[in-house]
Amino acid sequence: MSTALTPDPPIAFAEASELARSQAGFHRVKVGGINITALSDGTVRVYQRDQLRNTTPEEVDELLAKSYEKSPNRASMNSFLIELGDRLLMVDVGAGEALGPKLNKLSRSLSAIGLGPGDVTDILLTHIHPDHSGGLMVGGRKVFPNAKLHVNKKELDYWASKENAARATGHTLDWFNLFEETVRPYLADGSVETYDGEVELFPGLHTVAAYGHTPGQVSYVLEDGGEKIVFWGDLIHVPEVQFEVPTVTITFDVDQTQAAAQRLRSLADAAEHGYLLAMPHAHFPGIGHVRRDGKGYRWIPIPYVNDADGG
Repeated sequence: MSTALTPDPPIAFAEASELARSQAGFHRVKVGGINITALSDGTVRVYQRDQLRNTTPEEVDELLAKSYEKSPNRASMNSFLIELGDRLLMVDVGAGEALGPKLNKLSRSLSAIGLGPGDVTDILLTHIHPDHSGGLMVGGRKVFPNAKLHVNKKELDYWASKENAARATGHTLDWFNLFEETVRPYLADGSVETYDGEVELFPGLHTVAAYGHTPGQVSYVLEDGGEKIVFWGDLIHVPEVQFEVPTVTITFDVDQTQAAAQRLRSLADAAEHGYLLAMPHAHFPGIGHVRRDGKGYRWIPIPYVNDADGG
């Protein structure tokens, strides 16, 4: 697999905020007998039009317009909390301070459901990028002091490599530096556990390789009571574009060819089998199904449910 890093344009965010105040950043669902809560780390408007590959700016504009979007498009940063027995598992931890002031809302979202970062026992990283692992450290302090960090060894080895860091440029070099600031402290105090390949981490929860976007990206599969949900990493960055044209990649993909092939395989499997997906960059809460739609796919968000007895 090629891990050559291509030149990348700067990451640009819109400066103005759309809202004057934050709003509720959690959404509860149940898969089998397991409670899952989508948690928002915030949203940003980002000029991803300039970052997309295997397409044209005109095609991107057309696809965005079909969803009543335009550049800069809205991007969600979602994490997911799994209540598994006596453990609280968090799939990815948002950006923290790494991507500007509109994010870093994960702790507030946890607080809204009566929990704090100290209650999280395990963190499952899909991959090591600032919008997924940046929230490990804020203000130079560990945000999740009691959590064990689980990450694919292939992924950790890539980002921990001084040789890879020395070859990196642009924002990729910044991300190697951010690894030192956010993941390295957990390594230093023995809070990181790695795994090789596809393994069962907890009863009913196993990993599936999703390599391409990064060398060791994984998905996490949770099954209970005949139901299934798959927590994707960055298989989709811009839903309005990549569901309809899955061959579109993004400059952040370390291996563009492998990333596109992995997206096509994953979408085909999800559409064929009909299980739930939880996605970090689908519009909050980022949980739904996909089905085939012509040469591409259509995203079908879950319906809102608020029917608990007694409020």
